[in-house]
Amino acid sequence: MDYFFNFEKLSYLTGSRPSGCILCLIRDDDPAAVNLSVHRKNGFIVSLNLYPYNPGHLLVFPERHVVDIRELAAQERAELDRTIDLTLSVLDRTMKPAGYNIGCNMGLVAGASIDHLHWHVIPRYPREVGIAELLAGKRVLVEHPLDTKDRLAAAFAEAGRP
Repeated sequence: MDYFFNFEKLSYLTGSRPSGCILCLIRDDDPAAVNLSVHRKNGFIVSLNLYPYNPGHLLVFPERHVVDIRELAAQERAELDRTIDLTLSVLDRTMKPAGYNIGCNMGLVAGASIDHLHWHVIPRYPREVGIAELLAGKRVLVEHPLDTKDRLAAAFAEAGRP
């Protein structure tokens, strides 16, 4: 069996990082963290992933620091569903993916590299794997992440207007 690795993610996991919870630092707009947030409402934040798997790869997370889904109140769970629905609608309009992977990892052994509950919303596109990915282990992003951030932030703002 062959495996593909993202070596930049490995350096992120083993390298120096700001002290404290990275998602709480983003929530607090701390300059120690790269803030790629595109939407914040009713206790949840949507942010581009700093190490995206695909263009438009977003994280959805509660502003409140929790590590287990069972810590969310019923109202927070309902708001999470609304936020993910909105996120999918915005990505449908702006990125036009063919599908999605949506998931949450709880605990380091489950793949969570951040100890703050969050969901990955990963747009999937036809024919994603290219020669660069196969030969160099790199992902090719067709748009600069800051341009994606601006485009998605505008789309979220537009979606929130009556």
